[in-house]
Amino acid sequence: MRLLEVRDLAVHFGGLVAVDRVSLSVGAGEVVGLIGPNGAGKTTCFNLMTGFLKPDGGSILFQDEEITSLPPYEIARRGLIRTFQKTSLFPRLPVLDNVMVGQQARLRPRVWPALLRTRAQRQEFQQVRERALEVLDFLEMSEQRDFPAESLPYGEQRKLEIAIAMAGKPVLLLLDEPVAGMNPEETSRLMGLIGKIREQGIGVLLVDHDMKMVMGICERIVVLDYGKKIAEGKPQEIREDPEVIRVYLGGGESRA
Repeated sequence: MRLLEVRDLAVHFGGLVAVDRVSLSVGAGEVVGLIGPNGAGKTTCFNLMTGFLKPDGGSILFQDEEITSLPPYEIARRGLIRTFQKTSLFPRLPVLDNVMVGQQARLRPRVWPALLRTRAQRQEFQQVRERALEVLDFLEMSEQRDFPAESLPYGEQRKLEIAIAMAGKPVLLLLDEPVAGMNPEETSRLMGLIGKIREQGIGVLLVDHDMKMVMGICERIVVLDYGKKIAEGKPQEIREDPEVIRVYLGGGESRA
């Protein structure tokens, strides 16, 4: 089942073409990589897909529904949820509270029930807490639930960000450089975690520069250069593509 279909996506920043008619798709339970040199347009694509930027052209379909013009919170409610390059935790809150916050996009704000602590509001709070505990158990973080987020090692903080995203019940998860700054052992554990997420039928689209991780976990890879898609295929095909080798894998210049 195809979850995400991006068609001829384009955006300009003044005279700069940041994303130039990019098309890609992600299916249920599929892990797809989006790679390329710095400045190739990868994070910009994520921002377009999740409503943080509006495209100048093209369309974005999620579960056969047009979402191109929707705001980020509406896109998240539909199950298209992302992480960010930089950690975005509440550092002094416990791990459990951070994960509970991840469900807010799916909740409808109701002022009076919250102020009056009605039975319905208490039940909703309990459901949010139970969901957060389920996610922590799934990600093997239950023992850390009462720790302040800032006390976790860096690799566990990155893992907590994924837990926050998972709390929102994603259908498709967009991971922006999930293993950046991790050591090989932490990277290996995160690869196992992404595999567990895929087994749940959740699609994953990830951006990262760790080619061992990308080649090891992705079923398909899309390559961007200067905002254009220059290749798409299975890891072995991408590894052997002359143009990809020239601009990226072969040590082409990094463009900030």
